Amino acid sequence: MPDGKPAAPVSQISEESIAGGSAKLTSQGSDELIAAIGTHGGEPETGFNPITGWGYNREPLVQSTLFKKDSNGYLIRDLATDYSISEDGFTWTVTIRDDVTFHDGVPLTARDVAFTLNTAANSSGVDLSMLENAVALNNSTVEFRLKDAQATFINKLAVLGIVPEHAYDETYGDNPIGSGPYRFVQWDKGQQAIFEVNPDYYGQEPYFKRLTLLFMQSDTAFAAAKSGQVDLAEIPSSYANEKVDGMKIVSLDSIDARGISFPMQPDTGRRTENGYSIGNNVTFDPAIRKALNIGIDRQVLINGALNGQGEEEFTGVDKLPFGNKEAIFEDGKVDEARKILSDGGWKDTDGDGILEKDGMKAEFTLLYYSNAQERQALAIALSEEAKKLGMNIKIEGKSWNEIDTLAHSNPVLFGFGSLDPADLYLKYYSKSYNPSSYNNIIMYNNPVVDNYLRTAITSVDPETANKNWQLAAWDGTTGFSAKGDATWTWLATINYVFIMDEDLDIGTPKIQPHGADIFGNILEWKRMTN
Repeated sequence: MPDGKPAAPVSQISEESIAGGSAKLTSQGSDELIAAIGTHGGEPETGFNPITGWGYNREPLVQSTLFKKDSNGYLIRDLATDYSISEDGFTWTVTIRDDVTFHDGVPLTARDVAFTLNTAANSSGVDLSMLENAVALNNSTVEFRLKDAQATFINKLAVLGIVPEHAYDETYGDNPIGSGPYRFVQWDKGQQAIFEVNPDYYGQEPYFKRLTLLFMQSDTAFAAAKSGQVDLAEIPSSYANEKVDGMKIVSLDSIDARGISFPMQPDTGRRTENGYSIGNNVTFDPAIRKALNIGIDRQVLINGALNGQGEEEFTGVDKLPFGNKEAIFEDGKVDEARKILSDGGWKDTDGDGILEKDGMKAEFTLLYYSNAQERQALAIALSEEAKKLGMNIKIEGKSWNEIDTLAHSNPVLFGFGSLDPADLYLKYYSKSYNPSSYNNIIMYNNPVVDNYLRTAITSVDPETANKNWQLAAWDGTTGFSAKGDATWTWLATINYVFIMDEDLDIGTPKIQPHGADIFGNILEWKRMTN
């Protein structure tokens, strides 16, 4: 553990102290920041270890990455100084800085980069299935050899923090060493984590010399902010219009989309390798999927379930360069949705308001992660919208372990949001299906879409790649979007809402990915002075 007096555990911030409005903890110094997080991107279950998922799509604070994304989503260098790709696309060569040390003073070399990628490829925290191996050619050059010529590989190098080979073991996540802008100080599990500035950081020196992250549920975090005990807190969208003296509320746009996966196979009694049921006879019918997509009013869902804190979403990637605007459509067309269902053979023969076909009701169970308030609210609102179409959607909150066993046979309200188009490939490419992951969980198989996806992911030309990602969604005839096979019903991209001190300047935040990345531009943050 780095030198320094251990901080008092956050248990001192009790419900009683919140109610009593005790003195603000940040009075210790203006260059210290206390942030309450937990709703998204909260405490990492496996510690601060990039190989098990820490910092993926977010600023890892402790570790450096080879590349980063700026506030506009463009790739910039971090540890890397240059890179090249072989003509066949299977070999990537990256050169790195030679002036970087880990927090314990040991130089960071290409051996550490190779070790990190090879170790991550053999874990389940990051998808590196395309990597054959990584080899350090010398202290400043690392070579990545791929199994598949995926041009999107560079995105993996922008999200994976580099760990030290000499100090990595099974306890690394509890006491991490990196080369990033902050050093790890302590972790009181279930309560807080503390970081201090790295005096030897090779990049811009942060304004805030000490960060304390409190792991709180959103309602408690809002109460702590109101009582003046934290500088910043992520809060539910339901609090977006609250007024708090000395604080401001900031709503950040995101690419974090909420959507419903539809099992695309019929229920024939098949099971996965793990013994889980496959298929759903209701969602197998394209009339159900298409009618739900066009019949619901997404803005109604956003206004109600999200308190207006979000935007309509139709493909899951509407805001991104590889999103296809031609796949977006006008929704809320109840009459058109009812006609689709009627033409598909769905009728209400017993007058109970629920359509039937071949003795089967137009109903299914929609699963959502039980700890996600906004998903529960969206599920409830969607169920109400579906009633207008003659569908009965029953909603059930489950743990992820329970969802794992049911997702092949039941629709699930998922969240996705990444600047990496490879996520599209994993969702819709037929051969990406993996019974032990959420890759192509719906078991979708469209050879035309497969061809577009393969062309896109192997193309080193961004224009060619983006064009084919877009065609995979809708080419005028087919695609994974609602205009085509209607594989998912995408609902909205959510806004991330934060309450913070009025004098806190957070610069130009990055567009928020799935899970939020509020510290993505932490080097820009400062306090405003009169």
